[in-house]
Amino acid sequence: MTKLKSTIRLLCTVATFSFLLISCNNTTTSNWEQEANGVWKYSIGSNDKIDLLKAAKAIPNIEKINDSEPAEFPLDKEKIHITKTDKNIIVRLPLEDEEQIYGLGLHFKSVNQRGKIYNLHVDHYGGTDNGRTHAPVPFYVSNQGYGVLINSASYITVYVGSSVRVDSDNKPTVYDRNTDKEWEAQPKSDVIEIVIPDENAEIIVFNGGTPLNTVRKYNLYCGGGCLPPKWGLGFTYRTHTLYTAEQVIAEINEFEKQGFPIDFIGLEPGWMNRSYPCSYEWDETRFPEPEEFVSTLLNKGVRTNLWMNPYIAPKAKLYGPMLPFAGTHYVWNGIIPDYTIDKARKIFTDFYEKNQLDIGVSGLKIDEVDGFDNWLWPDAATFPSGTSAEQMRQVYGLLLQDMITDLYHKNNTRTYGLIRASNAGASRFPFVIYNDYYNHKDFITALINSGFSGILWTPEARQSDTGEEWLRRMQAVCFSPMAMINAWSSGTKPWSYPEVYDEVKTVALLRMQLLPYIYSTFADYHFNGTPPIRPMQLTEEFYAQEEVKEGELDDTKNPYKLALKSDLKDQYMFGENIIVAPIFTGDTSRQIILPKGKWYDFYSGDYLGENEIIHIETKLEEIPLFVKDGGIIPMIKSGLHVPKKNEKIALELRYYGKAEGSFLLYDDDGETFDYEKGDYSWTKLSVDAQNKKDVKRMEGNYFNYMDISWKFMTE
Repeated sequence: MTKLKSTIRLLCTVATFSFLLISCNNTTTSNWEQEANGVWKYSIGSNDKIDLLKAAKAIPNIEKINDSEPAEFPLDKEKIHITKTDKNIIVRLPLEDEEQIYGLGLHFKSVNQRGKIYNLHVDHYGGTDNGRTHAPVPFYVSNQGYGVLINSASYITVYVGSSVRVDSDNKPTVYDRNTDKEWEAQPKSDVIEIVIPDENAEIIVFNGGTPLNTVRKYNLYCGGGCLPPKWGLGFTYRTHTLYTAEQVIAEINEFEKQGFPIDFIGLEPGWMNRSYPCSYEWDETRFPEPEEFVSTLLNKGVRTNLWMNPYIAPKAKLYGPMLPFAGTHYVWNGIIPDYTIDKARKIFTDFYEKNQLDIGVSGLKIDEVDGFDNWLWPDAATFPSGTSAEQMRQVYGLLLQDMITDLYHKNNTRTYGLIRASNAGASRFPFVIYNDYYNHKDFITALINSGFSGILWTPEARQSDTGEEWLRRMQAVCFSPMAMINAWSSGTKPWSYPEVYDEVKTVALLRMQLLPYIYSTFADYHFNGTPPIRPMQLTEEFYAQEEVKEGELDDTKNPYKLALKSDLKDQYMFGENIIVAPIFTGDTSRQIILPKGKWYDFYSGDYLGENEIIHIETKLEEIPLFVKDGGIIPMIKSGLHVPKKNEKIALELRYYGKAEGSFLLYDDDGETFDYEKGDYSWTKLSVDAQNKKDVKRMEGNYFNYMDISWKFMTE
């Protein structure tokens, strides 16, 4: 009898598993819901629980996505397998032999992710690319022109072509290590396998035809990119943690005396009367008149950004009202508000609006929402909403960004700030990720990786061992989404290394000159989903190489092939026209891979090459910049602050090369959301084959540029 019962239980288990396998294994078109042109979704389980896109309140821009070229489902559905067990959802997707995979969040060591295994888990970056990072975005893009998003707030594990299945139709050759030179430690895989420890998930497939267009569709699906205020794209400096109001004002005066630009200044924990845990209340000794202080800075053309972490001190005014909405554990001895609850959000935003926003504070730096494990709540924690500790960890940075973004939007005032943790769906948030890891080369790799995942990253400068290192860090900072010195601990100033101060000031002022170009680049991000930092792997010219027959050309004559092999991670596109090639301490030369088309030196206009690898001798005073043939770079005169709202300013248009070229210049008031009501303009700048110049308004009337002049850089 016992044996019979065991057999029955076994048969029931097999039957149940088989039902789950059959019901969730996708082999038919009807299982995939087409949401827009080139976007398909497969849903598993209920949709009433939190996920990444819900936490981010991502609203897809379907209309804009549908403006793109018609696209077919990019994968062989017969090779897609989605199964649900009692504990996990397992997704298996096909991978072609030479296919390359990019994305999966903010990684610091590698760009090509094929062969990697990632446990996507919000965390402080610990020096290893293992998926535990500040923005473990579960979205990847293939060099074949499609992308995949796993919309789940769980700790997702992704095997990126690292596993070989017994039932594979494309098994790798089996070699004997003892005798075969072709033996490899990691045989080539033909699948990406994803383990989601949840009952609910969405698998969303994007097809843009090219990697760049697919990333655009992903960003538009998340609501489009952020459009920062103009002042956010100037220069920012974060003061020492315990500075007083008088010291901050003296600091700003010193910037003006030194002729160094500054548009917003960051106050670190000392602006509060208690921190770690926090009160969000002004310290009466260091800042006795906060409204007067903020007003004084605004009159000097400088905005105020405040540091915070979200953990509320027992003696804070917010503690009592927020306690019913807090989790079961302390972090830094403060309670953890559950911001999935509307009442908790309202308590915080009402307090912040009254005490900070209404007196003119322009934004926040949101710290300590990432980890390590012993600096965050444990997975044993519970929250009033029923959101699990694991899910809360994955979405907490999104919840905070959404809350602050919506508050500033309600007040018709744009903000730009910093965040330590983010995830999928974050592209619309005006926040830039930073951390305490401080490797210059790895910072550039992270900057490149940010372009695949709808996030922004700054390779901030804090301090350096030498003047040369300081200059090289500052040059890279000025070609990133936020040009920032973070001196909260070191007290480092732009002029702390006098031997290179002239060069540091020159590149900071160049950043200010490039504001029309940078602002238009972010407008392209907002309206079209185009990442402002564009990895070379997203540059379509890199995919325009002619077919190379074996033996005819080697890697040195095929830049794309070399780029794939070398995991290209030290050069990137800044907007559509400029390649940036950072220099690191001690480098006296470097190589640059130039895509198809002619490329010119930004500074001189000299021709440098096309579709080839070039080697240059470095100059201390310059970060290498290359402009494509026909490239137009709109610039203004350098200043210590970005132009004010409605300020008229002269515009210089630099044209490079000899090909026809055009650039869409965007403008609005740079401070409010009035562009949503039509107060903006797009203007087409162009040069034709006969060098005929044209400035043509395409849309809108808000245009603050005057005295437009052209400068042809190439002889």
